[in-house]
Amino acid sequence: MKRPVLFAALTSVFALGGTALPLSAWAQEAATPTPDAASEQAATPDQTAEAEPVTIPDMAQGAEDAPVTIIEYGSFTCPHCAAFHADQYQQLKTDYIDTGKVRFVFREVYFDRFGLWASMIARCGGEMRFFGISDILYDTQREWIGEGDPAAIADNLRRIGKTAGMDDATLDACLKDETQAEALVAWYTENAERDGIQSTPTFIINGETHSNMAYEELQQILEAELTETAQ
Repeated sequence: MKRPVLFAALTSVFALGGTALPLSAWAQEAATPTPDAASEQAATPDQTAEAEPVTIPDMAQGAEDAPVTIIEYGSFTCPHCAAFHADQYQQLKTDYIDTGKVRFVFREVYFDRFGLWASMIARCGGEMRFFGISDILYDTQREWIGEGDPAAIADNLRRIGKTAGMDDATLDACLKDETQAEALVAWYTENAERDGIQSTPTFIINGETHSNMAYEELQQILEAELTETAQ
C-alpha cells in the first residue's frame, strides 16, 4: 500500500538519476522528440495571456443517478491498486456498476513521474478509452514498469497508447503537454488534501472514507448503502 507524497515542487521539478529536471524536460523524455517541438509548443506573450485554465474532469463509470457513488483514489504504479482492479473491481463492475447501482469515479494519485505519465496516456484517449487503457496499465503493471528505467517505461507506455488506437502524433502531444501535467498534479494535490488521502487504494463511498478491503466487506457496505437510500 503506497502513501502519496504531496509537495509543491512536483509541479516544477522531478528527479532523474539524481539530477533535478524541469517538468518540460522529463515530460518530453516520455516521448520521442519531434523536429522543432520546442518552437511548435512555444507560445507568444499574447497567447499565454489568453490561455484558458485547464479543467481536469473526473473519469467515471455507471449511471449518473446511481444511488451509491464510489470514488477510488488509486495510482497506476501501486501494486495494491493493481490487485484491486484484477479482483474486487471486476466483481464490483459486474454486480453494481453495470447494473446501475453504483457510480464509480477513479481519481489518480501520483507517487512519481511514471504514474503521472501513465495517467497522461490514459487520459489521452478521452473518456471513452480511459477505463480500457487503465485496465491495460494495471494488468501489465509489472511489465511496463520493468526495472524502472525512464526511457523503457516511456516506450512501454507509448506501446500501450498505440494498442488503444492512438498514433505517434497524438501520444507526442499528450506526453509533452506541460500545462496538462501541471494541472493534473494540482488537481491531484487539491483532491488528496481535501479528502485526507493517506494511502492507496482509498475509497470514498457516499462520503465515507474506507481503506482497501475484501470484496465481501465492500459488498456489505454497498448493500447497506443501497438499503438506506431506498428508504
